[in-house]
Amino acid sequence: MARHKLAYLPLAETDILGIVKFHASQFGPSSAREIYRSIREQIGRLQDFLVLGTLHPDPELAVLGYRKLVLTKTYVAVYRLIDDTVTIYRVVNGKTDYPKLLK
Repeated sequence: MARHKLAYLPLAETDILGIVKFHASQFGPSSAREIYRSIREQIGRLQDFLVLGTLHPDPELAVLGYRKLVLTKTYVAVYRLIDDTVTIYRVVNGKTDYPKLLK
């Protein structure tokens, strides 16, 4: 089975950096490294298993092909498959009203 390419949009990279900075300031550098590793590892799995994430529960996003991958108890990644590339749009706190960021 061929691996899919993986691309992060600039906003997704900014999201990850913000999460890492938050963990560094609140919980220390070890926590920041661990959350970074965990997020990248979970997202990386999409290269082999596109359907790890579910079709997004927001109907407007689902019709556009957005999917949601739960990364931790707090964070989710929102992505779409475009041609042979898994494109990561955002990495956000799943308890916020993040779907409005994608509309």
